[in-house]
Amino acid sequence: MKLADEGAILTLNNHHARELSWLDGEGLRALLGLSWWARQIRGQGPGRPLLAFAWAMDQDALYDNPNFRWFKRRWCWRRFIYLDRICVADAAQGRGLGRELYRDLWKAMATAVQNRLVCEVNHQPPNPASDAFHAALGFRPVGRGTLHGGAKTVTYLLKDGGTM
Repeated sequence: MKLADEGAILTLNNHHARELSWLDGEGLRALLGLSWWARQIRGQGPGRPLLAFAWAMDQDALYDNPNFRWFKRRWCWRRFIYLDRICVADAAQGRGLGRELYRDLWKAMATAVQNRLVCEVNHQPPNPASDAFHAALGFRPVGRGTLHGGAKTVTYLLKDGGTM
């Protein structure tokens, strides 16, 4: 997978590094290379600013990430899509872009006969907006993980079936 304008993606990602994790160009290219699906949304007008992006891997990705491994260990016999990252620019929040990205991913999953979407949301440091957003989309908690020697905890989420 490839998304245009690596610099804009890195800038937006790293502005939200607390929620997402920091990336450099090499890391971005590696993640996109593993991705099963990727999409970005740009604004209108001069320069068409990057407003949002997301990417996801399927269960067969060779992704060395503790959160992805958590799902692989528990659902090694099942197919799933792991949403690695979704990000909406501060100025574009509240416009439904996150929902648009999820709907697009869900449609791609239906075409591929995939019906389990998993992700994680920070528990510590807390991310109440993301918690509420994912609950409204029908995700449910299925576990919790501790990362970075206890400096961060995440809640693992699952949406299996239904509509987005």
